[in-house]
Amino acid sequence: MTRRCSRRILPARLTPIALVLAVAGCGLVGGEGGSDASSGKGGRSFTVAAAGDILLHPQLIDQARADAKRTGKGSQGLDFGPLMAGIKPVISKADLGICHMEPVIGEPKGPFESYPNFLIPPQIAGTIKDVGYDTCSTASNHSIDHGYAGVKRTLDTLDAAGLKHTGSFRTRKDSLTPLIMDVKGVKVAQISFAFGFNAHELPADKPWLVNKNGLTRIKTAERQARKAGAEIVILSIHWGREHHPNPSTPQLEFARRLARETGIDLVIGHHAHVVQPMEKVDGTWIAYGLGNQVARHDVPTGLTEEGVIGWFTFTQHGGRWDVEARYEPTLVEIPPDPDVTTDGTPAEPAEDQVEDYRLVDVAAELKRDDLGDQERSRLRLAFERTEGTMLNRGAAKDGLKPLTELPG
Repeated sequence: MTRRCSRRILPARLTPIALVLAVAGCGLVGGEGGSDASSGKGGRSFTVAAAGDILLHPQLIDQARADAKRTGKGSQGLDFGPLMAGIKPVISKADLGICHMEPVIGEPKGPFESYPNFLIPPQIAGTIKDVGYDTCSTASNHSIDHGYAGVKRTLDTLDAAGLKHTGSFRTRKDSLTPLIMDVKGVKVAQISFAFGFNAHELPADKPWLVNKNGLTRIKTAERQARKAGAEIVILSIHWGREHHPNPSTPQLEFARRLARETGIDLVIGHHAHVVQPMEKVDGTWIAYGLGNQVARHDVPTGLTEEGVIGWFTFTQHGGRWDVEARYEPTLVEIPPDPDVTTDGTPAEPAEDQVEDYRLVDVAAELKRDDLGDQERSRLRLAFERTEGTMLNRGAAKDGLKPLTELPG
């Protein structure tokens, strides 16, 4: 039986007895990557699952509406559960699940908006929590699409769903308070930064509203987290060029400065909407871009539907932490536009045609016996293309490989 530790914010200082009580009750975590500190097989260990951008375009909201009618579940006419169910087996077995909440969250009944000023249903937060995520980065180029009110509503919604968050803030005090989570007895901090905010500017009276990229600012955030007791610091960063699988020169240069001039233990990248490589730089894993977790762009390219779950195992050896990196390719399956016959009536769908928007774990989906040839080919392409991208900066030599091998 799998039993996961509770995650909670810990006070900056705990007495030794209080610390023992705070972490007591953490059990074993089953599945690949989990380990027990008391097993004698090394030091403390925990796993992190992190995935790409969550963007809810209108077609995905329509899918949630249709699914709510079928399932009778969800909230106020929307059920995002079927859309995202395919990744739950992976995310839920990690000791810490990290999502990236790209857009602003609106009211349950709408109105909802797409690009350029996103406003998405709050019902998604409950699904994110149910899938197994524990915390979300909220610093993105869309963070202030709807001003301070949008930031506050987004964070209030995540709070109500039981999700931690960092990157955007309701008060200056919040912006100065590190997010530190207890993960199997280890104090893990998450910090989140974004390169900018499209046509919007941070309010003059609220410059702390969202974290903006900058080496000095990131160093300060790490230092504050360490001072508050963090043993591990994970950076979620919004950067790079949209729709480019190769990281940009500024990304590569900034990654090297992060690895060499900070003590950050893991860098998780977002914004490109396509998968970008992982690379180990001076001992630090950099995931340049995890692609889209779930999205439906106006012009799907194939690449925009592919994503990756980064799976990282942290193990303590003496006074240092080693990180083992894995990846699990994902895919948003998109139903084709309906065909019509010569007389204008809807045509019968092909036998193996995708009928609904679904986010799937590619390796798990390829194990199904009922896949048609076309769907199997598409899934294999997604896996192999993601694998090629993951490894194209030489990460194989540092041990990067799939969490689940491509089925034969």
